[in-house]
Amino acid sequence: MASAARAGAVAPQTTSRPLRAWQQAALERYEQSSPKDFLVTATPGAGKTTFALTLAARLLQRREVARVIVVCPTDHLRLQWADAADRMGIVLDPGLTNAVGPVRAGTQGYVTTYAQVAGKPMLHAARATAVKTLVILDEVHHAGDGLSWGEAIEEAYGFAARRLCLTGTPFRTKPDERIPFVRYEEDGFEGDSGDGAGLVSRADYTYGYKEALSDSVVRPVVFAAYTGTARWRNSAGEVVAASLSEAGTRSVEMAAWRTALDPKGQWVPHVIAAMDERITHLRENGMPDAAGLVLASDQDDARAYARIVKRITGKAPELILSDDPKASKKIERFAAGSARIAVCVRMISEGVDVPRAAVLAWMTSYRTPLFFAQAVGRVVRSRAPHETATVFLPAVRPLLGLAASMEKERNHVMPPPKAQDPEALDLDPLPPKEREAVGLKQWEALEADARFAHVLHGGTAHTGDGSGPVAAAPLGAEEEDFLGIPGLLTPEQTASLLAKRDDELRLRIAQRVHDEDTGELPVVEDHPEEDEAGRSWRDVAELRREINRLVSRVSAKTSTPHAVVHTQLRQHVPGPPSASASVDVLRARRERLRTML
Repeated sequence: MASAARAGAVAPQTTSRPLRAWQQAALERYEQSSPKDFLVTATPGAGKTTFALTLAARLLQRREVARVIVVCPTDHLRLQWADAADRMGIVLDPGLTNAVGPVRAGTQGYVTTYAQVAGKPMLHAARATAVKTLVILDEVHHAGDGLSWGEAIEEAYGFAARRLCLTGTPFRTKPDERIPFVRYEEDGFEGDSGDGAGLVSRADYTYGYKEALSDSVVRPVVFAAYTGTARWRNSAGEVVAASLSEAGTRSVEMAAWRTALDPKGQWVPHVIAAMDERITHLRENGMPDAAGLVLASDQDDARAYARIVKRITGKAPELILSDDPKASKKIERFAAGSARIAVCVRMISEGVDVPRAAVLAWMTSYRTPLFFAQAVGRVVRSRAPHETATVFLPAVRPLLGLAASMEKERNHVMPPPKAQDPEALDLDPLPPKEREAVGLKQWEALEADARFAHVLHGGTAHTGDGSGPVAAAPLGAEEEDFLGIPGLLTPEQTASLLAKRDDELRLRIAQRVHDEDTGELPVVEDHPEEDEAGRSWRDVAELRREINRLVSRVSAKTSTPHAVVHTQLRQHVPGPPSASASVDVLRARRERLRTML
């Protein structure tokens, strides 16, 4: 069998760097019992992909499995997994569709998505049971996103030889969403009223943020909270004003938050200017390729924020939208390039690997623990000692609560039904503006300003004006220049500097608005296509495109229909259709077509 033969060449030593201590420990625990199911909970940025592919390489090498199937949340992550597998010497096809039956010869498996599995679970079940298969379920909490996905995953992989479940955020909010292949135990549910016990997931190996922080695997996070006064008109036509940081009713708090995020106000430009200044300092002092991410609630806001970035910084950001066919290439380009800022919606919030991203601006009203941890996880991946990540966010209770609990270890909890609180502020995953009744104007943003509130570090707030837990030492000009060198300033000094520069940022923004054209953001030209030779799955995709182009030329030259040319080609070079043909077959067909011209 081709995949078995290829597996013999795979060795775990093909990793690009030595395994981290936690990865080695998790592998040893797995190999003690070689279980059918194994759940690893590791904080975002800890290196779950490397661990999983090292395990896959070992199982392939020992002939304990002959195929590897990776299931991940998004199409872009398919490419990321395939590239990582290539570096490990494992050939995984990220382009295998539900329209193609067998797994392509010459590969050791493929990468798919939860949505694709839900489309044809029996097809994936056939692929997973045709040979002994290791199924890697990346961010397995997605199998609890709805009954259809969970049932499809269970149907597709219930009889697979081995299953490895990975997650960095194993918690949901609904009591009826059990994640397949995860072990649950009864346990008291924190925050309930004592009227029953919920179910809590139990991982086989856990590596939390606190452990990763002490091992310097992830960066420590400093949260820079910005308050401000927001003014809006409610459904009764009344003008309401409220501060972001003042506790109020749920409706007032949410309206103030949404008003602050409105692109027409001054809160967003002010925070983007502060974010840009932080990137500049990082680039000048120790991180020359430092970058930032602006996270928006929807595509309209993302486009508006991109225009603001262009106006404030003088440079167009990378705008990454999920319905853009070039979105994956833009993420790859941003990760490997030198652009300062990317503006995105949800596409880049989970699993996407951009190690040079060290700054995040939270411009969204999403506020679940799951989404928060995954989004912050995009800027915590450590590359060198003493690096830190900075997250700019509204000073609102839900986000400050999540930021203060960053180091808390979490399991997937299914509380008893009575424990569900529909008014719980941090359990609502959708921006309220997406749920307003059609034709009913319930809210209209008028204006919002921005003021630095405090720095939150290690669960403690530092105001920078001497009123925090520890008064900040005065900073001289020389010390200010060192703000960009991670770790040299204390949280108190960072807070003091951000507060000191608040007025400067406000003047800078006003000058930009006065001087510069605020029209549409110019289209950013795409970079030339990179040379993608040498990557096996990319080679196959290019071969297929080349064969189609050659078939068109032969068809035009001989006045023969395309379908007839394809039939003749398969007669001369037997094998499956191009979608599932091996590299050798595709190359032979390409040479045959060249002789026909």
